[in-house]
Amino acid sequence: MSTESARGVVIGTRGSELAMFQARQVAWTLQRNNIDLSVKIRKITTSGDKILDSPLAGIGDRGLFVKEIETALLEGEIDMAVHSAKDLPTVLPDGLIVGAFGSREDPRDIFVGSAGSLKGIPAGGKIGTSSLRRRSQLLSLRPDLNIVDIRGNVDTRIRKISEQGLDGTILAAAGVKRLEKDKRIAFYFSLDELLPAVGQGVIAIEVRRDDAPVSQLIRVHNDEAAAACVRAERALMRWLEGGCQVPIGAHGRVEGGRLSLSAYLGSLDGASAVRDYIEGPAAEAEQLGETLAKRVYANGGSEILAAVRES
Repeated sequence: MSTESARGVVIGTRGSELAMFQARQVAWTLQRNNIDLSVKIRKITTSGDKILDSPLAGIGDRGLFVKEIETALLEGEIDMAVHSAKDLPTVLPDGLIVGAFGSREDPRDIFVGSAGSLKGIPAGGKIGTSSLRRRSQLLSLRPDLNIVDIRGNVDTRIRKISEQGLDGTILAAAGVKRLEKDKRIAFYFSLDELLPAVGQGVIAIEVRRDDAPVSQLIRVHNDEAAAACVRAERALMRWLEGGCQVPIGAHGRVEGGRLSLSAYLGSLDGASAVRDYIEGPAAEAEQLGETLAKRVYANGGSEILAAVRES
């Protein structure tokens, strides 16, 4: 297709409320800038959507929420895939690329429950999360807490607070805000308390490498600052070979052409952790991510990774 003659494109996405919101947001942006363009959205069920009774770390992490969508993209059934950037593996299938990263929504984690702060959570409190990243960082700050594995969409995890007698759960601020459920937020974790997942708060659009017209079409959705940050974060995780099975947090920020990147790598119980930081030109985002990853690895990260993978 060509952007001048095309009349329609198909977006592939997961069927959750948040995924559909993000796909519609991309569709609206495309149609606003291409008035004659018809955009359809196709819901695709992924492996991660089917397996809801097991912790993420126990069922694998490579493409759990994207594999079926990527297959549809490679086979030409859809023209682009819209993902939460944090769901994307750091190594993509041959023939696919991320053509655009959208503007970043609030990257922080939030708490839903009765406590008004981290210190306000009762001693021995039960906190629901399936994220090893959140578990590790939370236990590094509050080793007395009892972490309970729960999965599901935003509403499901909030509902499980009362169903399972939890003191609260941790969610991404971005998803809660996009779904206009801000009133459920008890408090925000600072970036000093919990570093977010790689790519958290950013929408990624994946396309076929050889589909120049679609790549051109989605450029309107790309945010250069957010893209640099996510490239740096993903480079760090790729070098450390992290994912749902390794407690890694990262957050990049661009100001005045400079990119600052913070990283966390911790043990499953939070007792051992490495935190580090780097700053440099935003144009060197991936190099900065790799440099920081090597530093984290050399300063105790290698032992943490070995222990996490053995367990």
